[in-house]
Amino acid sequence: MKRNPRISAVAVLALAALVSGTGAGFAATTTPSATPAATHAFDTAPATAAATAPTRSFQGTLPAPTGPYAAGEDVIHLTDASRLDPWVPSSGPRQLTVTMVYPAVPGTGTPAPYMTLAEAAGAIQRSKLPASSGITPQNLSSVTTHAFDGARPQRGKHPLVVLSPAYENPRMTLTSLATDLASHGYVVALVGHTYEDNGETLANGQTPPCAICDGPAGLDFNSVAASRALDVSFVIDQLTHGNTAWPLAHLIDKHKIGMAGHSLGGAAAAATMITDPRVRAGVNMDGSFHPDPMPGQINRPFLMLGAPPSDHSAGGEWEQTWAALGGYKKWLTVADADHFSFSDLEVLLEEAGFPAPHLSPERGVAITREYVTAFFDQTLKGNHSPLLDGPSPNNPEVLFQY
Repeated sequence: MKRNPRISAVAVLALAALVSGTGAGFAATTTPSATPAATHAFDTAPATAAATAPTRSFQGTLPAPTGPYAAGEDVIHLTDASRLDPWVPSSGPRQLTVTMVYPAVPGTGTPAPYMTLAEAAGAIQRSKLPASSGITPQNLSSVTTHAFDGARPQRGKHPLVVLSPAYENPRMTLTSLATDLASHGYVVALVGHTYEDNGETLANGQTPPCAICDGPAGLDFNSVAASRALDVSFVIDQLTHGNTAWPLAHLIDKHKIGMAGHSLGGAAAAATMITDPRVRAGVNMDGSFHPDPMPGQINRPFLMLGAPPSDHSAGGEWEQTWAALGGYKKWLTVADADHFSFSDLEVLLEEAGFPAPHLSPERGVAITREYVTAFFDQTLKGNHSPLLDGPSPNNPEVLFQY
């Protein structure tokens, strides 16, 4: 049975309204805690707390990449003239903003911002975070990403990994994973799915708000995942057919393409693999499937990496998907993780003063990076990774379901 797409309300630290297992969610106003005994970060705080809490000074820093290369970054804007925007047809052809992260020479380029001021302002407005949090568009946009604009690329061809974020979450919430993959020799395309989060700044400088985040009547998550699959296939087209979309497209080995997504982005990874054979390997990080793959639809490598709720453990919803998947496959759960352990959000929430969940945000990021990279190393680069063979004493939280 599918999980209810609106099972939790979470503070998003002005990044976006957080989401549940399928990616749907809504904003909750919370305040940072001053003591360990304060209200849990994922509980809705009383209005009086926002009025009395002292104003903090927020300075966000994502974990540094672990590979031998630096992470270069470019932001590109693409327009798919073949289809109207599915959520706001009156806006014309589908427009996408994509952050390209690539292996770069250390010491080159300038620090890249986390997001634009307009994107940060939209996130703060939608999440209704109180002023006492100390989070402003200026300091949110300037979170340290460890990516560098204009950095000199490493030579050679590199596999391409496309990343798709959770529903209602902007593409930046997977930045720490993107920079780490780039540091290990991958070109990464972080896709912003326009009108599906608090705002993606487009080529014309506009940052339109979310058109579907409040769950309009009849919204079908199968349709959202299918639309994302079209987005991703278009991005792959643009990056692999000549060098017009991105000046560094020559870095991409178009025969080695993978995709990973968080929550609804994970469903989109499966949906893309069903329709686009160029995607040779996929990862779903703690998302339901929309729709459930049928036997024979995905016969390429697939990794399911999730928190331990019953539907992501043996006997739950993922069981049906597991049986349908063909080829090399792994199903891992992470003890004490929650839905947001697989993105940047909990690291930044902790830095903003909110209580940490049971699994430390740093461990959540480290585990996600290590296993996703190992999976793509094995399936795209052909480098065997013992980490995927079974439980590791260095990662006791990671449980092999099969």
